[in-house]
Amino acid sequence: MKSKLYYVLFFLYVIVVVFVLYLNGVFTGEWNSSINLIINIGFLIIIGILFVISSISFGRLGKVTRELEDTSVFLQKEYKKAGETNLWSTYKDDATFFEQKDLQDAFNKYRVRVSGTKRRRGGSFCDLEEYISEDFLDRIGMNSFNSGVPGTLTGMGILGTFLGLSMGLGAFSGDDIFTISDNVGALLSGMKVAFHTSVYGIFFSLVFSIIYRGLMANAYRTLDEFLNVFRQTAQPFGAKDDENSATMLVYQAGMASSLRQMLEVMKGDAAEQTAGVERIVDKFTEQMQLALDTDFKKLGNTLKSAGESQVASAANVAEMVEAVTTLVEVNRNVQEALTSVMERQEVFAKQLEDQKEMLADMCIEMSDEISSQLYTFEQMRNLYEK
Repeated sequence: MKSKLYYVLFFLYVIVVVFVLYLNGVFTGEWNSSINLIINIGFLIIIGILFVISSISFGRLGKVTRELEDTSVFLQKEYKKAGETNLWSTYKDDATFFEQKDLQDAFNKYRVRVSGTKRRRGGSFCDLEEYISEDFLDRIGMNSFNSGVPGTLTGMGILGTFLGLSMGLGAFSGDDIFTISDNVGALLSGMKVAFHTSVYGIFFSLVFSIIYRGLMANAYRTLDEFLNVFRQTAQPFGAKDDENSATMLVYQAGMASSLRQMLEVMKGDAAEQTAGVERIVDKFTEQMQLALDTDFKKLGNTLKSAGESQVASAANVAEMVEAVTTLVEVNRNVQEALTSVMERQEVFAKQLEDQKEMLADMCIEMSDEISSQLYTFEQMRNLYEK
């Protein structure tokens, strides 16, 4: 039933077509704009063509999915009837194991591959998934085409939006409120086209994505179940497994014999070789002792001097670290003292600023007082002269 889920697309498509025709007044007789109707019908026809092409691939995919399901059930029943023995000998020469043509071609290629592997000594193992796989289902379901349909539908909705707005704005003109009001109908008509195409373009894109993903997921799941059943019931064994095992055992036995002979050859000469090596080592050590005795003493004295120098250097480094530590401490104290001085200077500057403002206020008050006294003196002098 899941393989026929794409029938919902055509049901929804018919509903949307009827709805768009109704909104454009086809059924009510209120048919105002032929351009709007033509644009909507054109977009719907393109969408319908896309759905028809996709439905063809969905139909093929549904047939493959149903046959894989039926074959899985059939193999399980036959496996139980045969006493749980491998069924490959029964179907290895059956060219009509599948009824669907694509499955039949893929299975026949697999049979030829297995037959050729059996004829070659030590041939490699071959799995049916190399011929009937998810890539096989993608080709049947036209994944390269159907995966781009949702984006195409969304793009058509956006295209219809801009087309409708362009139509409305192209018919909209006027310099005053009276002429503008006469052209509002054309603007609204274009916006209607933009709105309708956007709605059903995005709606069909979402619905198509959900249905397509559901169909492919169901097909992948059915394929996995079929491959598991086939491997359990009818998968051919690897070519010449027993012969390969016997060849490996013979090879291992030959290697063990060769190693045994090498050990026997080496066993007799091992003592003499060991004694010879010991004599050579003793002689070499003696010669080195005679030749390098003085040099070794010099090297020892040099190393001793180097050690004493290292001790003195370590002491100097320790003193230097202590001096640096003291210098850092002094620097930190100086920095703290400078910070304190800066803070006191800021406080002193603030106090000076406050005193400056206070003096300015006092000068203003004194100026006002002197002006008042001068005025009073002038008045009194005028009265005295009179």
